[in-house]
Amino acid sequence: MTFSRSCFCVCSLLVLFTAGCAESKNGSPETGNDAKAATASKGTIGFSALTLTNPFFKTIAESLTEEAAKHGYEVVVVSGDQDVKKQSDQIDDFIIKGVKAIVLNPCDSRSIGQAIKKANDAGIPVFTNDIKYDGDEGVVECHIATDNLQGGRLAGEAMVKLLGASGGKVLIVDYPDVESCQLRTKGFHEIVDAHNAKDGAAQIEVVATLNGKGARDAGYAVTKDAIVGNGDLSAVFAINDPSALGARTALEEAGKQDQVTIIGFDGAPAGKKAILEGKILCDPIQFPDQMGAKTAQMIVNYFNGEEPPKEILIPSALYYKADAEQDPELQEKSAE
Repeated sequence: MTFSRSCFCVCSLLVLFTAGCAESKNGSPETGNDAKAATASKGTIGFSALTLTNPFFKTIAESLTEEAAKHGYEVVVVSGDQDVKKQSDQIDDFIIKGVKAIVLNPCDSRSIGQAIKKANDAGIPVFTNDIKYDGDEGVVECHIATDNLQGGRLAGEAMVKLLGASGGKVLIVDYPDVESCQLRTKGFHEIVDAHNAKDGAAQIEVVATLNGKGARDAGYAVTKDAIVGNGDLSAVFAINDPSALGARTALEEAGKQDQVTIIGFDGAPAGKKAILEGKILCDPIQFPDQMGAKTAQMIVNYFNGEEPPKEILIPSALYYKADAEQDPELQEKSAE
């Protein structure tokens, strides 16, 4: 009798142990929680965006967050609001919180250097996307961006296609504080200047380059001012969609929307919709979802011991009304 009870107890324990092992292999709730905890323990990435009022940077933040989560990292997103002092304070806060890595769209391509160096000194790697750090105080591990010089050249080609036969006066709505926009205008000038240098070419004259700050209201204000002194303006090149849409509002108020053609940059949903409606001629479009995901991948590679390339450039592509008419994203929105 005593032997039977002992056997029963041993057998019962073996059954329980075997069941427990089988449950662990199948991923019991407890095991799942342990796995989640292990994944979450990889740490936090701090992302200070240029501004979250622009859908472009929201898309970067969303894709960065989604891709990082696949590898066990949480992303804390804050908005620098185009204020380098505010962004520097955000970096200080990331350092205090002990984030694993910092991602920036620098609010000022040069002035952010001291804040980047603080992160370097704290042993926190810094990555940038869209806007490149243009200084030597701090070190950035990898920069991921649109090939903005190539995109600017595409905008120049679109302008030559538009005005090459007739010539005309052009306003550039710029944002010279950030390196990406500097490259866009540089590429644009390369193509337009090459056209103008040809014998007998109808001249495309840039009559003003004004700071639209990459924002709709500022783009509106500088375009409104420009058309007062340039009544025969033919076209506008705006370095992003918000400033292009601001320029469009100013032209509509002045009754010049049919006289002045706008070429933008970005391919944000609002910009694509404006292209579909004929309010903007075209955009060299960017791929912010790729930018955010690639940034997360470079951070993961860095922590896996791989040295990331110093720069990764994603080519842009010209997007006209014909493209908008075939765009599934716009078709989905119109169906809603």
